[in-house]
Amino acid sequence: MTVLELVPLHTPADFADWFRPGADYVVRVADGMGFPTGDLPALADEAEAAMRANRTGRDVAVEVARTIVADLLADAAYGPPFLEWTPLWYELALTGPTYYAGWRLRRVARKYADTLDHVSVPRFSRPRDVLYEGRPAIHRVSGFADTFAFADAITHLEWFDYVATECGLPVPPELVARTREETVAYYVGEKEMEDLTPTVRRFQHLLFTDDVWAREVNRRYDIDSALFRLWERICTRERRRFDPRG
Repeated sequence: MTVLELVPLHTPADFADWFRPGADYVVRVADGMGFPTGDLPALADEAEAAMRANRTGRDVAVEVARTIVADLLADAAYGPPFLEWTPLWYELALTGPTYYAGWRLRRVARKYADTLDHVSVPRFSRPRDVLYEGRPAIHRVSGFADTFAFADAITHLEWFDYVATECGLPVPPELVARTREETVAYYVGEKEMEDLTPTVRRFQHLLFTDDVWAREVNRRYDIDSALFRLWERICTRERRRFDPRG
């Protein structure tokens, strides 16, 4: 994956195929957890249609605009913090595309944000922000795949919480806090999978369906990225590990 593959992407229509897998992810996780999704599935359809038609601003309903802005801003902000968790070879390979994609995503999001009375800025954890016994928890995790999985387990929880909340879905804050705590304990080796609260395990199982997101973006944009396929494989492995059905 290179910056050159992202250069042609300028308009909302160009990013409709980026938006849709993220919107589907929010609905899939919320449905699996039993969170009421309200009008979100229909709003996602409307949002995709608006983007494909390059309709922006006052040409779309406020609820539709909010759905688009939440998804695109979260993706724009996600990459740089996540890369800090990864080894240098992975970070160097994706730094250029990540920052360029973030810039493009923010430009498109602004076309929809103008009609909103408030837009919050998503923030994602860096390794220094996730502590265990007073030290960065990442120091207790070894190997590329496990470190990558740990980073994803923390940041996709934050991504879902932000986007779902911005879209008006009721995400219990106590569940988010407990999931973060137990996830850290699992990856540093202080908890076994069987020790996790069943709800936390189910939540992470669903959150790791971001393997579908990686596969869909890779396919829809014909990127054919080995790094995206690696991301997908690791998430698929973790999704199966967290599967409550064993």
